Amino acid sequence: MLREPLTAGVCDGATESVLAKDWARLLSRVAAEHAMEQSEFLAGGTAFEEFASSAVAQWDPWLKQYTQARQVEGRPLKWYEHTKLAAGAYATLLTVRVDPDLDQYRDTTEPGWRWRAAALGDSCLFHLRNDRLAQAFPVAAVEEFGTTPDLFGSRNHDVALLARRTRFTEGTCQPGDRLLLMTDALAAWLLAAQDQDDAVRQVLEYAGPDDLDEFKNWLNGLRDSRQLRNDDVALVRIDFEGR
Repeated sequence: MLREPLTAGVCDGATESVLAKDWARLLSRVAAEHAMEQSEFLAGGTAFEEFASSAVAQWDPWLKQYTQARQVEGRPLKWYEHTKLAAGAYATLLTVRVDPDLDQYRDTTEPGWRWRAAALGDSCLFHLRNDRLAQAFPVAAVEEFGTTPDLFGSRNHDVALLARRTRFTEGTCQPGDRLLLMTDALAAWLLAAQDQDDAVRQVLEYAGPDDLDEFKNWLNGLRDSRQLRNDDVALVRIDFEGR
């Protein structure tokens, strides 16, 4: 029985910006830390603005360390890299926090969970019940994917604007439910599938905890058949079990 909060997330770096993967990694870590310490940030408002300000404030110190490391390695930044770095790095944001519903557990002896999520851009959360899609967030249909999703910039100090563009939701889970967090390429494949139940079955079959190679081979097969856009894929799977 989970008795402590759990946080997870995926942040997808924009390939057209420099050091996007590094910014995505930093952003995901900061979001998870804030979600653990202050769950109300996943409801928006001032708490989210404080998180956004903290994330942006950590970019320049990280970049200074990166620049110094490159200098020590004999690979100083080129002039054109300085130009790109001035523009900042960009990534989507998806963060979820899960809390055990201890009141329900005391009343019914059956475990339950409550979750909150925040999303900026097109990384998606899917809530499965009976291994069927019950909720998709923030994109509910494949037609909603575009070529220019909202992004979280490493130099964007307009945290009120970031908060306004971010979407928030919450829900409850029961034993047998699952949450899937995934970046846009795999999310679009799932939402576009003619047989969505079969698509969900494939994700659950190949995205198990034990065989990363099998998961990679499955993705490459989808890419080879042009069912999946050739892009990076990140996936987090949370399964809810009984006592």
